[in-house]
Amino acid sequence: MSKPVLVIGNKNYSSWSLRGWLALRKAGVDFEEEWLPLDTDEFAERIRSLSPTGRVPVLRDGELVVWDSLAIGEYANERWAAGRLLPGDPELRAQARAVMAEMHAGFSELRARMPMNCRAEQRRVPIDAGLEADIDRICSLWTTCLARYGGPWLYGEFSLADAMYAPVAIRFSNYQVELPEPVLAYMGTVLSDADVAAWMEAGRAEPEIVEADEAGV
Repeated sequence: MSKPVLVIGNKNYSSWSLRGWLALRKAGVDFEEEWLPLDTDEFAERIRSLSPTGRVPVLRDGELVVWDSLAIGEYANERWAAGRLLPGDPELRAQARAVMAEMHAGFSELRARMPMNCRAEQRRVPIDAGLEADIDRICSLWTTCLARYGGPWLYGEFSLADAMYAPVAIRFSNYQVELPEPVLAYMGTVLSDADVAAWMEAGRAEPEIVEADEAGV
């Protein structure tokens, strides 16, 4: 049987691709990457045949197509990780899924004002009330999980919740957001992870520029 294929966008910019990619890496999947340059004719032409939504990431496992990062993580957890990428306790698992879903559906100001950009080190963006509210809510989520479950990851061991928030750690670091100590410690855990570091290194090496995702000075 052929290897699963994960279709991703630019590693420098594509936060959703990173989430799906991390889930597969932590599940121990032997998979192939298909990289498509965002905001190009090549992307528009190729993605139509790969994803029903025309977006990345999309996982192709044999005849199966999974076109959403959260669903990719859940599938990888069940298919290859024997459930270890979510807490074993049903109540904790439900809470972790709520934390993941909040990232999946929310924080619109953060997405718009602080696009993920692995090369955007030492930049700053203006922080208005809307962006500050998103930052404060994320800090509250992180500190609550870390205090309750002891760290160093949100639920003690790495989970899909950490995959969902890894791009936020990159944003907070690169845009030099002032944060409380527990949040900084968690960011250090995320950014020093070998898989996250490898993704960021690859992202920084990409020459493509997506102007819509270049923010800060």
